[in-house]
Amino acid sequence: MALTATPTPGKMLLNADDHILVMIDFQSQMSFATKSIDAVNLRNNAALISHAAAGFGVSTILTTVAEKSFSGPMFSEITDAFPGQALLDRTSMNTWEDAAVIEEINRIGKPRIVLAGLWTGVCIVGPALSAIDQGFEVYVIADACGDVSTEAHERAMERMIQAGARPMTSLQYLLELQRDWARTGTYEMTTGIAKKFGGSYGLGIIYAKSMFGAHEG
Repeated sequence: MALTATPTPGKMLLNADDHILVMIDFQSQMSFATKSIDAVNLRNNAALISHAAAGFGVSTILTTVAEKSFSGPMFSEITDAFPGQALLDRTSMNTWEDAAVIEEINRIGKPRIVLAGLWTGVCIVGPALSAIDQGFEVYVIADACGDVSTEAHERAMERMIQAGARPMTSLQYLLELQRDWARTGTYEMTTGIAKKFGGSYGLGIIYAKSMFGAHEG
């Protein structure tokens, strides 16, 4: 039987309105011991996905653990993207076992969960496996997560993938939300985020636009 291709996106691609981004425990106490990714890259990638989510209107939950008593505040690169949004503070290591977080998940009511945070093997594995068990589709932004060692991060990623989670990267998340340079309403925002947080890709955009007035659309 012959297949017929159509110019339409695959159902497994993310859209801004079909998922909840959950940013978990981006706090000083966890970052001190994070060795699988350096702090500069971690903060940069967390900022990139936060500003992408805010810009595209993605439903986002910000959650911390023992913020006042032990772990410290969430990275300002994240909270700056969501001014005035309340952070849900927990005692549980597994975000999915916190009643206030689950109440917000159910209130928003999206079938897909996108996760990022510290540490991969504790704060991300817990909600990922729990959400999958309850029928949600789970995506993990691998380069916006970190753990106490590369081994710990990689084994955690493997465990989640084996259970059905889908790994992706920070820049991939931004560009998947844009997906077409002809979408002029979000073009300047997307390239602006990339220029600020997109590393060498962002430098390339700055160069092309400054030197040649280039435009992808």
